Amino acid sequence: MRLKAIFAGLTMVAIGTSAQAQTICVFDVLGAQGDTYAMMKDYVVAAKQWDANITLKPYTDERLASEDFKAGQCDGVFLTGMRTRSFNHFTGSLDSIGSIPSYSTLKMALSLMANPKLADEMISNGYEVVGVSPLGAAYIMVRDSSINSLAKAAGKRFGVLDYDKAQGIMVQKVGAQPVSVDLTTVGGKFNNGQVDMIGMPAITFKPFELYKGIGTKGAIIRFPVVQVTGDIIIRPEKFQNGYGQKSRTWILSQLGRGMDSINKVERAIDAHYWLDIAGNDKAGYVKLMREARITLTKQGIYNKKLMSILKKVRCQQDSLSFECALTDE
Repeated sequence: MRLKAIFAGLTMVAIGTSAQAQTICVFDVLGAQGDTYAMMKDYVVAAKQWDANITLKPYTDERLASEDFKAGQCDGVFLTGMRTRSFNHFTGSLDSIGSIPSYSTLKMALSLMANPKLADEMISNGYEVVGVSPLGAAYIMVRDSSINSLAKAAGKRFGVLDYDKAQGIMVQKVGAQPVSVDLTTVGGKFNNGQVDMIGMPAITFKPFELYKGIGTKGAIIRFPVVQVTGDIIIRPEKFQNGYGQKSRTWILSQLGRGMDSINKVERAIDAHYWLDIAGNDKAGYVKLMREARITLTKQGIYNKKLMSILKKVRCQQDSLSFECALTDE
């Protein structure tokens, strides 16, 4: 009888252990060879302390990773913030036009995402955001460097991600022509001239061979229009109670690592590709992006509470900014 009891106990332990096994689908433009996937491998080790037994599944097609997560083929997923807006409106609005103008502002914003006071905002629609990581600023890349102002963008074909309404609206606002792309087609369309301009982070420059589209006449305009982030989203019922906050705290601890990776990638792009714009032009772009952001928030595309928080962060860093005296965001 005692042997039966021991066997039964071991069986229950085995069942309990197997019940805690989870799969996380991970999007990385370089698949299992990328920096995001490398961080997630360390995340798996850390998560064992939180009673999780995670297996990673790499994807280079973000849409497929998202669809597999929706279909229940994984218990968690790592996707770009723009893609996750349908899962969580709050964190998905971090990737909003002009709301995070610098990497120092980004660090402050991402620190807030791990603050327990915002834990309720991390849960939405049966999903929980358990970490937000930096993927780098999105810069405008042009096939012709003479397109160095908004006025010159009028009539040009601009590749916009088909799942982000905000991009299309902003492009139309400056008089350019939006052309639908996704992460599997944007490189090809830019490189073969189907679009004249795109907005992409530096991490895509080499994998998507964007240097072919830029060639000898194009440029990367050194002015961040969006900060691209990556979210880990889970079905919380598949994980232990309290998992989310422990995960968010650990992801925040990796912020320095993520920023170092971004800076390394940006520095690796040859200096001749970069184009700086005049300081007086920047002020006009900031105001234009702000107006567009307010409009998009009123339309419900961006989260109003987060836009207010991000304004406070910006004004904490630059209290003399014109927007700090305004109350419409």
